[in-house]
Amino acid sequence: MPNMSESKILIMSTNGFEQSELFTPLEKLMEAGATVHVATLDGEAIRGWDGGDWGKSVDADLKISDVKVDDYDALVLPGGQINPDILRTDETAVNTVRNFVAGDKIVAAICHAPWLLIEAGVVEGREMTSYHSIRTDLQNAGANVVDKEIAISNGIITSRQPGDLDAFVSKIIEEVREGDHARDVEAA
Repeated sequence: MPNMSESKILIMSTNGFEQSELFTPLEKLMEAGATVHVATLDGEAIRGWDGGDWGKSVDADLKISDVKVDDYDALVLPGGQINPDILRTDETAVNTVRNFVAGDKIVAAICHAPWLLIEAGVVEGREMTSYHSIRTDLQNAGANVVDKEIAISNGIITSRQPGDLDAFVSKIIEEVREGDHARDVEAA
């Protein structure tokens, strides 16, 4: 069972992330002992969305194009409407998600972030949840959509909204501590 202090977790995001959905995992994963890096499209700081206006900024550690999947145990994808909608149109970001899944890494997406999982082609046959407004998108991509705070399927964790953050982060920590997550070939 890996110790969280030996774990490296990547948060991939851009401007317009739901503020709580980036900062809560960042802070709680670091408190649990993990090394957490933030990757952005240009390697520069990004700004969140908080309520109805722009929120706080967070510094980036690297560009998404410089991410080496083998360096990390897990990938966290914050939601918000703006952030995942921009990232799902970026080939490098989509390939990064695909490579984390192909590399048997834990991938955790909340709120609208499952849009990236759809774009990466990794949702078919998996039990997943999301913000209510994109559940049809998940269903149309072949996911088995449920309405609960956490859905986990073959190493991919999904949650619905900021109210699910405690359960979301707890599940990330639990899965990282369990170690390797070889994918079931039939569910991938």
